[in-house]
Amino acid sequence: MEDDKKMTRRQVVTGLGATLAAAAVSPVLAGPPTNNHNNSMEAKISDPTTLHPKPPFRSQPQPWPGLQSKMDPVPDCGETSYKGSGRLQGRKALITGGDSGMGRAAAIAYAREGADVAINYYPSEEQDAQEVIALIKKEGRKAIAIPGDLRSENFCKSLVQKALAGLGGLDIIVNNAGRQQSINSIVDVTTEEFDSTMKTNIYAPFWIIREALPHLPPGSAIIGTTSEQAYDPSPDLYAYAQTKAATMNYVKSLAKQLGPKGIRVNGVAPGPIWTALQISGGAQPEKQQMFGSWTMLGRPGQPAELASIYVQLAAADASFASGQVYGSSGGVGQP
Repeated sequence: MEDDKKMTRRQVVTGLGATLAAAAVSPVLAGPPTNNHNNSMEAKISDPTTLHPKPPFRSQPQPWPGLQSKMDPVPDCGETSYKGSGRLQGRKALITGGDSGMGRAAAIAYAREGADVAINYYPSEEQDAQEVIALIKKEGRKAIAIPGDLRSENFCKSLVQKALAGLGGLDIIVNNAGRQQSINSIVDVTTEEFDSTMKTNIYAPFWIIREALPHLPPGSAIIGTTSEQAYDPSPDLYAYAQTKAATMNYVKSLAKQLGPKGIRVNGVAPGPIWTALQISGGAQPEKQQMFGSWTMLGRPGQPAELASIYVQLAAADASFASGQVYGSSGGVGQP
């Protein structure tokens, strides 16, 4: 009799389990096939060889430092394409050379990722800079414009202090501004030109980082813009290429020095990117017209194509990346 009761309980439990299992499975088995993909949210891919303009470009020299708004084609810095997802929400960034090129692309991306942004630029670039300020404000973020000459130590110090005051702190520094002048022979490089290149590309980041460091909390990010020129220098960029090698070096050195403080230091090494550098003395006329034709994609890169790299290196989820140099060169050069 006891065995009969046990069997009955087993049957009850087994029957209940089978019923629940059937109920769980039956909608899948009995219902029509379902499509769990939301087509409107699927990532779109594009052929990178046809995504942006290819050379030849028309000759279009401008006096240094040039305005990208007057270029043909105008560089794409992500003004209409970059979509944010809150990766830098509440962060506070200072970007030099933020009016155009990679600095502009970083500024737009940072704002759309939720950061407040201060940009520095040369006073003659005010027209381009105000476009960036308007785009940052459109995202509901603080936008601070700080024009001035980075070749001045006093200005670099005041730049940091103005950014700190305007943003209420700093935790991202992007040393992006650069001077590039194409000169075929070393005998034609004047001491004044050499000095200007060194002060813009090497002294300014030193002055800025030194001034900002006491104010940077753990978790901050410093990003330098180096170049493929650091690895494979062109003969006509004698001065500029040296500074890009030095940038790569200070990134690696500072990463070791500041890592124990919780501050990450990384670099971005672009290849041929279509910016105002090229039309304001940075490339010989014939090279400018065919600029980027030698890459595997048959075209130069656009600043917008590097924006996500600057975001990644600043974002908290890249917390183990320090002392790294991220390349973007269309299949040529290093790293």
